[in-house]
Amino acid sequence: MAGVAGGAAAVVGRGALPELRAFAAGTSVGQAAAAGEWLPTTCQGCTSWCSKQVYVVDGRAIKVRGNPNSKVNGAASCPRAHMGLQQVYDPDRTKTPMKRTNPNKGRNEDPQFVPISWDEALNTIADKIMDLRNNNETHKYMLMRGRYSYMRDIIYDRMTKIIGSPNNISHSALCAEADKFGPYYTEGEWSYRQYDVENARYVILWGTDPVASNRQVSYYMSVWGDVLDRAEVVVIDPRLSATAAKAQTWLPIKPGQDGALAVAIAHVILTEGLWNKEFVGDFTDGENLFVAGQEVDEAAFEEIYTHGLVKWWNLELKDKTPEWAAQRTGLSAEQIKKVAVGYGNAAPHAISWTSRGVHMQPRGGYTCMAAHALNGLVGAVDNVGGTLKANKEYTQSFPKPDDYMDDIAKEGKSHKKIDHRGTKAFPALAKGKSGGGVVTNNAADGILNEDPNEIKVAIGYMNNFSFAAPQSERWYRALSKIPFLVHITTNASEFSWFADIVLPSNQHMFEKWGYVKSHGNGYRHVTLLEPVIEPVWDVKTDETEIPWLIAEKLAERGFDNLLRHYQSYVDPETGQAPTNEQEFALYALKHATHKLWDPAVHEGGDKFSGWEEFRAAGVWNSDPYP
Repeated sequence: MAGVAGGAAAVVGRGALPELRAFAAGTSVGQAAAAGEWLPTTCQGCTSWCSKQVYVVDGRAIKVRGNPNSKVNGAASCPRAHMGLQQVYDPDRTKTPMKRTNPNKGRNEDPQFVPISWDEALNTIADKIMDLRNNNETHKYMLMRGRYSYMRDIIYDRMTKIIGSPNNISHSALCAEADKFGPYYTEGEWSYRQYDVENARYVILWGTDPVASNRQVSYYMSVWGDVLDRAEVVVIDPRLSATAAKAQTWLPIKPGQDGALAVAIAHVILTEGLWNKEFVGDFTDGENLFVAGQEVDEAAFEEIYTHGLVKWWNLELKDKTPEWAAQRTGLSAEQIKKVAVGYGNAAPHAISWTSRGVHMQPRGGYTCMAAHALNGLVGAVDNVGGTLKANKEYTQSFPKPDDYMDDIAKEGKSHKKIDHRGTKAFPALAKGKSGGGVVTNNAADGILNEDPNEIKVAIGYMNNFSFAAPQSERWYRALSKIPFLVHITTNASEFSWFADIVLPSNQHMFEKWGYVKSHGNGYRHVTLLEPVIEPVWDVKTDETEIPWLIAEKLAERGFDNLLRHYQSYVDPETGQAPTNEQEFALYALKHATHKLWDPAVHEGGDKFSGWEEFRAAGVWNSDPYP
């Protein structure tokens, strides 16, 4: 991307942007530390979403640590948070809006980007959106997002609906939706779980690497030594992960055969009589009738908190012996039985923990169901040393868009989505609702085949589908096909290569307002992203400031619905409506978190005297798990 580097150099040469002082000579860190202060924010380097504090000296971020005010992660911090410093001061960041000058698109076509002003970029985007509205083609607009903060609905939902399109496509199907599928269809809970590892006596990790990836890495890193002292840890993973290297047992299973192992473990728990009778129930005469290969009369078993156990045995488990599973998994029957017996003997303080490695694959949802059902067999669900649901929190949604959707928007939104969700081929069963989820990767096919329609204008942020999605070549062709594509990003990426305009975004941990929520350690926290430093470059916030600026440009062209909607996000303290993008970002955040910081509407958890105390703490904690 020679054009990007050259263009950025030209802009820096004009002195139009803040000076990058990441490598400035001067006061040593030791001397500077005395003059600095710790300011709260949040790391989004993974989905742990840990609350952090940043040490800022003379306007420069120099260190990161865990926020001791958080009851989820506390003062603990993993290495990823420290990498944020490299990101925010990266000299290769996108520093100013860029536009494509090569009309041809493709993997081998240099975009030949040149720098432009924010005004030119926003005018161009607004013109393209207005073209769709003027031609009654708003359904040909598309918004794509990857990771996000909970300010997401401003751009992802409200802006898309008011423009008039059904096509907001998230990355969730590439992330971990199957992780919610398992507990939903076994426990009725469509969400990620938390795990009481500090009281567990046996932990089975299915494709899970708690000390290195996924949720609450900082917290698990801080307690994992104690977990290993107290509990037997078994890691089921073809790869020797960081957690597997430390575990008492590593089972290098054949990829894709986790489901076979899960049902074999269930088989052993039942044939050995190790299920938790207080939770599950028992045979009416007290005799264990679970014998390999033999069906059981459902009337002979009286269940308490489970449903359909005998039916599961008759249909699936009775023939799934350790020997049967050994042929499929590459593990020995003796290993399988040992783990099953150890897990059952530890009941109810035993955890069966699934993560992406086990369920983000064909049949992964069903594998997740089988592995999560083991928690029910040993009575670990909602129990000490077992699996827990998320604590209650009290954030609120943004104002609804309905009153700002005109007839054009309503007609446009009525069209089918580009990813074919809710069809027989792609039911996308989120929370049991057909079409409730997303089929991220199929959106590429929808674009290519113009089914149900073509996409003419698209915006993507915090995503890189042309790199992260399986069979990414489809995305190369799909993004090349879109006539006008905008990418909002901190750094140019494979996705940017196909863009017509690239907009520079704030770095999440240091330069923007927002919030995220997560849970672990028996608590839920809502933690703030705060601008602890001034933006290093000429950048804007993806989910708030950029939508506001687009709304202003649309209003100049006679379509003020989006701007009027955003102006309804008033400051809860003063009642004032926002007048610019910075005020909008702050007021929207204060609105969403209002019940957390305003004592007049407090409903639970940490109680603050007002916004400033909440902002200074950086995090709200729920009441402890009941």
